[in-house]
Amino acid sequence: MKRFALGFGLFTLLLLNVVSATQPQKTSDEAAIRATVTDYIEGYYMGDANRMEKSLHPHYLKHVIHGNIPMREKTASQMMRDVRSDGAPTYLPQAERTEQISVLDVSGDIASVKLVTPRWVDYVTLSKSDGEWKILSVVQRIDD
Repeated sequence: MKRFALGFGLFTLLLLNVVSATQPQKTSDEAAIRATVTDYIEGYYMGDANRMEKSLHPHYLKHVIHGNIPMREKTASQMMRDVRSDGAPTYLPQAERTEQISVLDVSGDIASVKLVTPRWVDYVTLSKSDGEWKILSVVQRIDD
């Protein structure tokens, strides 16, 4: 019985140690994920292509869903071209250049985020490579 109690106690300590060791990593990943998504949306709002570019994975792909309009796709190079040519989205009043970022899930080297703005919602998938989080894909629903 003493061996069982000792074994159970050691197992419990080991389990608590593993859980507490992963918590700081999850917290730092969530902060890095939020920073990446913030660079993405604020780079768009401010017309800062360099800021947006650092958030995008080379294989980035965006799907835009907008009512009855056929679905559109944009690659990273198309997004960068749009931000560079259009600059800041002057059609958006400053008061509408806000965002709410919710980290939905982090599992190893992938994450899922919901980005809500006054005019659209983005569901964002990120991938971690070489210690950096990058946006791999976005599905955007535009509200009218």
